[in-house]
Amino acid sequence: MSNLGTFNFTNNLVTKERIKGYKPKVIWFFGLSGSGKSTLSNEVEKFLLSKRIFPVQVDADDLRGGLNSDLGFSEIDRTENIRRVSEVVKLLFNNGLVSLCSFITPTEEMRTLINKIVGNENIIWVYLSAPLEICEKRDPKGLYKKARKLEIKNFTGISQDFEPPKYYDIVVNYNDNPQKSAILISDLILKIDE
Repeated sequence: MSNLGTFNFTNNLVTKERIKGYKPKVIWFFGLSGSGKSTLSNEVEKFLLSKRIFPVQVDADDLRGGLNSDLGFSEIDRTENIRRVSEVVKLLFNNGLVSLCSFITPTEEMRTLINKIVGNENIIWVYLSAPLEICEKRDPKGLYKKARKLEIKNFTGISQDFEPPKYYDIVVNYNDNPQKSAILISDLILKIDE
């Protein structure tokens, strides 16, 4: 750990909020693979863009291909993946941005870590509730089939558990309309400024 401290920037978060016209927020979409996290995140982005709010998409697949490409899927590596992502999202938040994060986030321990780093008051937790059977039917990336054939180890829902959340701000069920859900979620950001 470094003890160099941090630079005290002149333009603080309140100044950035005033200029932009909205407050930063982190929207964390979590649930099983295939539950609709990325789909809903895209719908929220469309709606926010229509309101001239320019969010940043922070997606697990993108980070796994770059920043976190050195990590596997063991419990230790998954926790480190979430820790790194949380630190990045904290930087985005501190710079006045809205972040749309799509991560399975299978354990309460991981969710607690995110709250500790980013600040629970800065996050809107969106749980995408979908039964395993539905996610397996959807299987947009063919991951469940590979996990069932044991070609993928440590796959959430098959060889690793997904802990149902004790806390969330919004639950979106697998058969809910994504556009309507996106408006509901986006309204939470728009109301922050009132």
